[in-house]
Amino acid sequence: MPERRALPHSSRARGFTLMEVLVALAILAIALAAVMNIVAQSASTAETVRDRLEALWIAQDRITLHRLRNDRPTSDTTTGTLTFGGREWHWREAVSASPVPNLRQIEVEVRLADDREALARLVGILGESP
Repeated sequence: MPERRALPHSSRARGFTLMEVLVALAILAIALAAVMNIVAQSASTAETVRDRLEALWIAQDRITLHRLRNDRPTSDTTTGTLTFGGREWHWREAVSASPVPNLRQIEVEVRLADDREALARLVGILGESP
């Protein structure tokens, strides 16, 4: 049987120390926390954009409805609710006279049922068809 010799110190394989592993894990944890924060902010931003877009669609729908009916609403404020996208929305229409004959200005505000802030505010002009 051949004789075993110890390897010289310089040729021994060297691994990571516990401290090096802990530092690497700490850096990785900080980086992952930053990535998770960015993902959460992106999701929140996407939800806000969706809500504002749906509110704008509702406001446009209200103005288009008056135009299609050829309404001449009186200078007044009306409110209502509707369900869209599985959620309840509140709208408010403020109609005011215009200095131009046969034209009226309509301002529509839309908000979620549980929200005080208007997510969309749209102004349109209503007139009589020729």
